[in-house]
Amino acid sequence: MIDIRFGSQVCGQLSSGATREWLVTDGLGGYAMGTVSGLRTRRYHGLLVVAGETPASRRVGLVSLDPAVLLPSGARVRLGAHEWASGVVDPPGFELLEQFTLVDGVPRWRWRIGDVVIEREVAMRHGYRCVAVVHRLVAGGPVRLELAAACTWRDAHGERRADGPAPRVEPVAGGAVVEGAFRLAGPDWTPAGQWWLGVHHREEAARGLPPSEDLWYAGRFAGALEHPGDTVSVLAWAGDLAEEPPPATEVVAAARARNRRVVAAAAPADEVTATLALAADAFVVSTGRGPDVVAGYPWFGAWSRDTMISYEGLFLATGRADEGRELLRSYAATLSQGMLANTADTGRVEYNTVDGTLWFLHAVRRHVAVTGDTDLAAELLPALRTVVDAHLAGTRYGIAVDPADGLLTSGAPGAALTWMDARVHGVPVTPRAGKPVEVNALWINGLAGLAELSELAGRDATELRRLHERATAAFRDRFPAPTGWLYDVVDAPAPAYPLGAERHDDDLLRPNQLLAWSLPYAPLEPDPAALRRVAAGLLTPLGPRSLAPGSPGFVGWHRGGPAERDGAYHQGTVWPWLLGPFVDACRRAGLPVDDLFVGVEAHLAEYGLGSVSETADADAPHRATGCPFQAWSVAELLRVRR
Repeated sequence: MIDIRFGSQVCGQLSSGATREWLVTDGLGGYAMGTVSGLRTRRYHGLLVVAGETPASRRVGLVSLDPAVLLPSGARVRLGAHEWASGVVDPPGFELLEQFTLVDGVPRWRWRIGDVVIEREVAMRHGYRCVAVVHRLVAGGPVRLELAAACTWRDAHGERRADGPAPRVEPVAGGAVVEGAFRLAGPDWTPAGQWWLGVHHREEAARGLPPSEDLWYAGRFAGALEHPGDTVSVLAWAGDLAEEPPPATEVVAAARARNRRVVAAAAPADEVTATLALAADAFVVSTGRGPDVVAGYPWFGAWSRDTMISYEGLFLATGRADEGRELLRSYAATLSQGMLANTADTGRVEYNTVDGTLWFLHAVRRHVAVTGDTDLAAELLPALRTVVDAHLAGTRYGIAVDPADGLLTSGAPGAALTWMDARVHGVPVTPRAGKPVEVNALWINGLAGLAELSELAGRDATELRRLHERATAAFRDRFPAPTGWLYDVVDAPAPAYPLGAERHDDDLLRPNQLLAWSLPYAPLEPDPAALRRVAAGLLTPLGPRSLAPGSPGFVGWHRGGPAERDGAYHQGTVWPWLLGPFVDACRRAGLPVDDLFVGVEAHLAEYGLGSVSETADADAPHRATGCPFQAWSVAELLRVRR
């Protein structure tokens, strides 16, 4: 894997160390997450963040273990770091960091206090809601190490304050149980019980969200570090609180060994692919329904569109086809009126995409093509055929095949049905009602793929072939625009008219047209001249912009409060996942692609360490935004690099 390590010049400067984040996951949707400098900058940061019935219903438990070293001289040196509502950062333990490394996916910090060197490693026990934090004396000593446990128990998307009841902390052997929800275990536990008021999260402040919370200092652990190699460790876990996990050092060693196996199973050709294969592992989780995909950390749960776009990269490119097979079967069971369930992150299952189901057709076809699993094709064919039948008859949100040309149209007041789904105060920013270019490319791709699956299963595909040919002919007639690229939407409602009134064709330069050239059964052969125009207007080091600069509505910065960010989300903001279809289209056009990966590969050590961000600013220097760890960003880069 790529070497990710930083010295004191990065660790000791919050402008650099606190903007680089690390993540370890438990395989269930829970995680531990923080920054290189040790400063918590998000309300989502913590050492034990526990997934509930769904990956999105997470709760924050153990927030931090603040180390303090008692030297033989009697001096007490605090190594933690918190920012307070006053703006003060205290203690500034990051100033004593001499190195941070990410070794086999396990983060490691090293503090130096004169001749005393102490390191910390954090890992989670895969398949369990459990984190291990190990401190080891590397040089110097003897010293005594204290670890102050700051706790809460709250929804990961919220805050907890001292004006409510304090968390309930009950002593048990070797530690304590907090709120009956999670347990702490380690050496020489001393209860405390005090609010730490006004802990500030600078990233939440920048996102226009409540920036502060109060934490409960539950108590501290302590132990002697007399000789190099001695350890002081703490475990925290949820679930069965009576069942103690293995020792923390074993949890760390097991995590490192598992990460090596994950990488080996992907058979990486180089260190970047190895890094991406391990990054991909974080998004594949086990649930009560079987395997699923977390769309992004720290705040997303499962979204079917993201899952299906990510499918080939997360499962087929990493040697996880068996898990992928289970996932596809599970998702097929959610089909309703020809539509795949989108997400339950909002608290209820929603069927509100025009493209998620079409990406599902693509994922099934790619699975069969790569694995030769014709049994799965035969099993899912009846369900997949209901998708076509429902779209022909018409389904939710005005999604239907236009009998006039065989293309797919969609739209309903207040709905944003494509992947460009942001809304501000309930109003879609990019509604794209009508016939979006990528939706119809996916529709055509899906028809051809389903016809092929039908023939593999010995079924008649004559009608599917006819539908495919008609839609392809209409696409080739309707979507090429006089601008030299493709229309983004045809038959779109004119802005001054309601749905169904006078219509127009939208020629704004957006990246959605890439799918018309990149999919396996794309309706068009890629035009090198058109691709160069797209690149000139959209391409950045981290992938294509969502709208070309100078276009009406273009926003160069994905910053500010929720309304500002959502307003910019698809109005110029860079999306690294789009590099996948861009590379595919370039390859099919015979254009060079090797240089396209340079910027995003460098990004692996810039934001979410070892991973790829959700988004970036449209304007240079294209600072990363959104989730630091995003499934489809990682998956598409992994897929096309292979």
